[in-house]
Amino acid sequence: MKKMRLALTPLILALLLASLAVRAAEPQAPAPAPAAPETPAAKPAIELPPGMALYYMVFLKRGPKWTPEVTEATKKIQEGHMANIQKMADTGKLVVAGPFLDDGQLRGIFIFKVATEEEAKALMESDPAVQAGRLVGEIHPWMTDARVINTGLQTPK
Repeated sequence: MKKMRLALTPLILALLLASLAVRAAEPQAPAPAPAAPETPAAKPAIELPPGMALYYMVFLKRGPKWTPEVTEATKKIQEGHMANIQKMADTGKLVVAGPFLDDGQLRGIFIFKVATEEEAKALMESDPAVQAGRLVGEIHPWMTDARVINTGLQTPK
């Protein structure tokens, strides 16, 4: 019996090698192209239910250079911050902005009506208080009924 197994072993090996050679000769389907790495611009659009509108809400928090002191430098930054708010509102992209009144870590909000989170980030980063490190922002996509927010920001008289 042992001799028979030994005699079959080369035959089995020969059959295995032959089948591998035949498979290697068969035309192969091309390998699928590697998936492109996901980039922020490649993110799928956010799907909303009918009647809903997409906004980007930015929570503005105390930044690493925030101080409670009012100095000439902080006054200048605040003036630039307020001018930037007006400029963003004039474009129609900033629909809500304002401070929180409880003197906590959260200092205020921006709500942007823009197409992408990247655009909201660019607007947030254009703010002089963010650039100076007095504020840092945290962006969240947010939806609400499309009829809720009136995007015609008006300056009080």
